[in-house]
Amino acid sequence: MTASMSDAAKLLDQRSHFAFGRNWASYAQLVTETHVQAAVDSLRKLAGGDLHGKSFLDIGCGSGLHALAALRLGASEVLAIDIDGDSVATALQLLQTNAPKQCWSARQASVFDLEKHPPGAFDVVYSWGVLHHTGAMYRALRAAAALVAPGGRFIFALYRWTPLCWLWKIEKQWYAAASPTAQARARSAYVALFSKAFALRRRGSFSSYLADYRQRRGMDFHHDVHDWLGGWPYESISPAQTARFMTGLGFEQVHAFTAAGVRLGLFGSGCDEYVYKRK
Repeated sequence: MTASMSDAAKLLDQRSHFAFGRNWASYAQLVTETHVQAAVDSLRKLAGGDLHGKSFLDIGCGSGLHALAALRLGASEVLAIDIDGDSVATALQLLQTNAPKQCWSARQASVFDLEKHPPGAFDVVYSWGVLHHTGAMYRALRAAAALVAPGGRFIFALYRWTPLCWLWKIEKQWYAAASPTAQARARSAYVALFSKAFALRRRGSFSSYLADYRQRRGMDFHHDVHDWLGGWPYESISPAQTARFMTGLGFEQVHAFTAAGVRLGLFGSGCDEYVYKRK
């Protein structure tokens, strides 16, 4: 096996990834009904309405928050998977507490496991901010798209390409392997610089920004900073590249929530959100 092949195989191994699951377990302790409702509103926007009678697959379920949101929107069946055992445990607890009598299941698996053992076709396949962390983003997109039923929707979010993506790859690989003390220092430096840049570029207080941030997807800024700085493996893609790839898989675009123009990516690339329909 060549060095490049060995490196590629290592990226697919969950042991080489950032510990997303521990971060989600910490975040889940903060989840309130307000967070759940924000997740419901976010998912409703992407899905174009409720999910009554639809089957829903959540790839990379994290805390399980958006699997719960799908149930709140009327999904008839929800399957939540994640490669990280800590994430699965957190999702199980969240769903057992908030949806004990509804039809759902959660298990540990990667999107690549679903290539070998597909769980069936789903009306909605959802994967927000996940497939760019698999170590093989295009293969992951293809594997996830294959699970969308005819006429079904594929809802996903991916890091947008920026001129500084190369720098973030270096940073993320370092951070994922760094000590907790070094990670905490990096987070403090990032937040301090971000808040200063915010004050220079925008009107309003940083505290107001944090409150608004919580409302958008039901997420927490400081947990997301940890997730962003440590998100290894890391890949990114432009909207045009996404459109070409998805068209080649037999999908048509329904919505694309993307940033206008090209961003430098000084504080991160951010995610573009996509909704595609299988023809």
